[in-house]
Amino acid sequence: MNQTFKKFSRRFLALFSVAFQEAALQADHARLSRHIVALNKKTSSTDIINELSVCLKNILNYRLFAFVVKKEAGVDVWLDPDMYKTALEHIILQDFHLENPADLTYLNNNAGLNSLQKSVDLDNLVYYELSEENCYARLYMLPEKPVYAFHDEVVTLILQGCATALSKQLKMENLRSAAAIDPLTGCYNRREFETQLSRHMASATRHQNNLSLFMFDLDHFKQINDTYGHQAGDLILKKIAFLVKDNMRQGDILARYGGEEFIAILPETGRHKAMELADRLRTKIAAAEILYNGTILKVTASFGVSELIPGMDMRRLIEDADTMLYKAKRNGRNTVMPGLIKVCPDAAATV
Repeated sequence: MNQTFKKFSRRFLALFSVAFQEAALQADHARLSRHIVALNKKTSSTDIINELSVCLKNILNYRLFAFVVKKEAGVDVWLDPDMYKTALEHIILQDFHLENPADLTYLNNNAGLNSLQKSVDLDNLVYYELSEENCYARLYMLPEKPVYAFHDEVVTLILQGCATALSKQLKMENLRSAAAIDPLTGCYNRREFETQLSRHMASATRHQNNLSLFMFDLDHFKQINDTYGHQAGDLILKKIAFLVKDNMRQGDILARYGGEEFIAILPETGRHKAMELADRLRTKIAAAEILYNGTILKVTASFGVSELIPGMDMRRLIEDADTMLYKAKRNGRNTVMPGLIKVCPDAAATV
């Protein structure tokens, strides 16, 4: 009797397991279909990757998810949760043949910048490749719950569903970037800056949010070009632009305004916070050491800050930042205006 019952129990459990997997498969495919439809409605690569993340979260309840897209220089990383950044970073660097963590650009939630980092066992980490004409990416995933055999099929289907949409969006974004990006520094160019500023000013006015700008240029930059040559000057511009972007918040916008002059949009930021950020950046720039042909070059920068007030137009907002920058130069350079020194000397100074 016991043997018969045990045999029946084993058969029942096996049948139940098959039935459960079949039910789970049908439910997952239904969710999958909805997500694939949603994927093809997205209008940016980041939104597509976010939808992919949500889909796999619903189906696999992953513990760790990272989607890494290869770019001409470095990679873009969508990471969830960001507390595992340190644990995964060396794998991404190795797989994409990169040496510098600075080559990893995190797309979501300021990933890894402020969160407490935790270790995680990556023995069960899996990855899938996505390769299209203009898009190579890897999906890394550490599932939280047991993975059935059909989950490979699910992941493959969702990747196939997002591949065409993602490739199309990346192609469009690359074309837009080519027209909007300064080729030397990788910052927005002046035309794109004005487009972005107009949009952010309208949003700040509509939602009654703060908005500030800072403008800076490198002090005595002409002397560097005259002494070391324009290649040295170009290297300094690239390094300083990278340093500043790396120390700004995601959502802040940095543009090359002309020559050695840069300008930044700081959404939802009042003047005092903008001044604090500008002063931190000023300090980092002054401390930076840039190696060129065996010589360490150092530069400083002067900053001017302005804040959007009701009724102000774009021209006035930019002019206010430019006026403050001019005052910073007349007050000795390597400073921020308005700041601790608020009175401009009467004597004219060479800018």
